Amino acid sequence: MSIDASPTIASQTIDGFLESLNAKIPTPGGGAAAAITGATAAATAGMVVSYSVDKKSLSEFKLNNSNAQNQLNRAREMFLMLGDEDAAGYSELNYLWKLDKADPQRVARWDNAVAGAIGPPKAMLALALDVLRLCEQLINTTNRQLKSDLGVAAVLFEATARSAAWNVKINIPLLETSMQQTARDEVDSFLKTASELCKTIETGCM
Repeated sequence: MSIDASPTIASQTIDGFLESLNAKIPTPGGGAAAAITGATAAATAGMVVSYSVDKKSLSEFKLNNSNAQNQLNRAREMFLMLGDEDAAGYSELNYLWKLDKADPQRVARWDNAVAGAIGPPKAMLALALDVLRLCEQLINTTNRQLKSDLGVAAVLFEATARSAAWNVKINIPLLETSMQQTARDEVDSFLKTASELCKTIETGCM
């Protein structure tokens, strides 16, 4: 079996991506939308840092802001990569789902396919938490005139976390029964932390 290679998210124009997302095709879907949201949030926070890293009044934070800039650039790339991995994982699972449950190919590849469908959005959720924690640190080290932009980034990161959580939860019933509640509890814990961090950042940026 071969799955037709789709263009990567990063290789598409914004309009081209939105046209694909709007179309009646399996991918891109919600996972790609979450990835784009995360990458947009990282770029928004990155703009805040760009206006801060060389600001004289913030010189004492220059090293921290420079490190944050690198982390946000990397996060932007990772969100897009995870979006592509999410699409690939869905394609594999969707292919196997159409086979008879007793089909040797499905039996042999099923567990890995489920892991491949859950892994990318779970990693996206964890990454969203990481960058939310980073944004919390940026409240007092970045340009005050861009606090609204940092607040926007926080809201988008929380939206990314919540969106990625949907793509994890929808596939949890495919896990072994003994693993399902632990997986749900972990996602709920991540979402609670994301919400708390976002509120803290928004309050700090007021």
